[in-house]
Order: sequence, then structure tokens, then C-alpha cells
Amino acid sequence: MQFVSDYLTICRQEQWRQGIFFDMDCDGDSLFLAPRCHKGAYCLPPLDSGENGFVWSRLRVDAVLPEDCSLRFYVRAADTSQWPQWEALRKSAESSDNTGIEPRLQGCFGMPLPDGCDVWLDCVGRFLWIAVELTATGIKMPEIRAVSVRMAGDHMIEYLPSIYRGHDFTARYLSIFNSMMQDVEDAVTALPRQLDTDSASMDMLEYLAEWLCMEPAQPNLRRRLKTALQDFETMYTVAGIKRSVRRLTGRQPYLIEHFAVDPNRADCHNPTVYRRLYGEQPYRFFVLLPEGTFPRRDQMEAFTAQMQTCIPAGSEMVLVLLKPCIQLDWHTYLGINSQIADYIPAVMDETVTIHYDTMIGGATS
Repeated sequence: MQFVSDYLTICRQEQWRQGIFFDMDCDGDSLFLAPRCHKGAYCLPPLDSGENGFVWSRLRVDAVLPEDCSLRFYVRAADTSQWPQWEALRKSAESSDNTGIEPRLQGCFGMPLPDGCDVWLDCVGRFLWIAVELTATGIKMPEIRAVSVRMAGDHMIEYLPSIYRGHDFTARYLSIFNSMMQDVEDAVTALPRQLDTDSASMDMLEYLAEWLCMEPAQPNLRRRLKTALQDFETMYTVAGIKRSVRRLTGRQPYLIEHFAVDPNRADCHNPTVYRRLYGEQPYRFFVLLPEGTFPRRDQMEAFTAQMQTCIPAGSEMVLVLLKPCIQLDWHTYLGINSQIADYIPAVMDETVTIHYDTMIGGATS
């Protein structure tokens, strides 16, 4: 028995836009209630099975439903695509008709199906019309990500003797176990896709991040997972520390290690200045960033705390924020805080004032 079924799924913005909106809107690839609305409806465009007398059986929806939210479906099936009520619904959505949403839907579709995200349809016809009614009374707003309708696949009742196939109760009862087996088979079939960072869902990405000891709530999580193993191998090297700083701040840092500025080296030009700037602690290194990297002090403190997990054990990181100017005998690194001006010629006459910091000299040494 082949439990894996084929589903027709509506999950993209261009698909949603073909339907009818009642106090709802499409934001990206999801459906939401319109601003300041706590009840709305959406009518999908008619779905074509390509087969007269087609039996529609299962409807699933991928939705985020906080507390105090409800989701109901209205369905209708027929072998002809001509349905005047559909055009009437479209015109009423475009007009300023103040009639309630629920009476209009019941007037076209009849009574709704029971509440839920996985419902049994049991309607026959080539074309299927679906209306979704969404209600929210709490603070958090619901979200509809996808609507799927079963198009093909085996059913348990098809493997029973023909005497049982005409019983509606038997088909409904077996559908409970049939859907459970289908969900298991679908999950097994989709497992390779869910373990691939390019196609995994956001929930699965966060789960994979926990496997690799990464923080799930961080930007560019999908891209970071691709290089997580390589990043861990070089995490405590100079390149790895610079990468961590760049990821947390968006700035390219300068990193100064102790051996590069050791005041006890024979080639050290000014040991006194180096001792004042960098000390003599061999396990201390300095991360140099522009002064405007952190707009607030709490952001700088959060960065320092996060970097404690990105540096080697026993080492100490010192953050130095550099001003965009030149200050003699202090932290000055060309390219970060040094500004070199071009030569500007001047003309001397009786209207020019010579300031005290003006240097006048020739072009030759």
C-alpha cells in the first residue's frame, strides 16, 4: 500500500492574490487579518481536479493559531466551473457592502465544516471552492501559511472487499488511521529535505542549530549553518575571532596580539608607550573598532559578554574604541582613525589671515 499522497498546495503570494479577501490581506506568502480587524474570510480560487465526479477527501492547513483564535472552512464541489454566487462574492468584496461575513458565506456555501486544521471533506465534483473564516479575539494575530487538498493516493478502504466500500461510516472511520499513516510516510519522505539547510523549515533550522550548539535566534541562521563545522574548527584562531567580531558588529576589526607589541622585544621602538597601551600580560589581546560601532553602552556590554564564548580559554580580550583622529603616542592605526589631507595651495595677499597652526614651507627638503 502506498500511503504517500499527492496534495495541491496554495502557499505563495501570487496564488493568494487570485482569491477574494474579506478583511484579510496577504503579507508575503502568508494570510493575515487586516489591521484592526478581528474577523475575516478568504475565498480560494476554484481548484480543478481534472476529473468529473472526483471525490475530495482531506483538507489540511498550515497555520499559526494563538489562543482565542478559530478557523473554519466552507466548501462546495461541482462538475461545472460556472457558479454565479462566486462572482457575487467577488463583487460584494469590492463594494462597500456592510453585510456580515458569516451570513454571506453561509448563503453561498451552506453550513461550515467543524473547526480544525485537518478536516474531512467528503464532497464530489471536478471543481472545488474553499472559503476560510478566521477569527481572533486575543492580542496575537493568527497566520495562515498554506492550504493543501488531497488529490491522489491510496485509501485503506480500497483494500477491503467491495461489500464494505459503500459504507460511509467505514470510510470515515478508516480515514482516521489512513491520515495517521500518511503523515508518518510524509514525514519520512520529507526527512532528507528537512535535514538540508537550503530547504529545511525555520523550525527545523532552529532544531539543527541546537544540535550544533548555536543560538537559534540569530540573523542569517540558514547561511551560518552551512559553514558551522568549518567555523568551529577555526573559531579560536585570529581569523575566527575576527569573524565572530564581524558577525556581531558588522565591522572589520583590527586584532593586536601581545607578541606583536611586546615591550621587551629588542626591536621595540618605545617600550614605555607599549607598556602603557598593552601591558605585559602575554594572554591578553586587543580588539580595535571604530568609536561609532556601538550606539549605546548596553550594546557594547552585550558584545563583550558574547565574545567571552568566542575566545580561547584563559585569554583576555580588551575592547578599544578608536576616535577618527590622530593622537600622538596613543592608539593610532592607519586606516581606522587616521585622516591624511591632501596638499592645498594658498595665495598670500592682504586679505589672508595666517593662523597660529599654519605651517609655511617649501616643496623641497
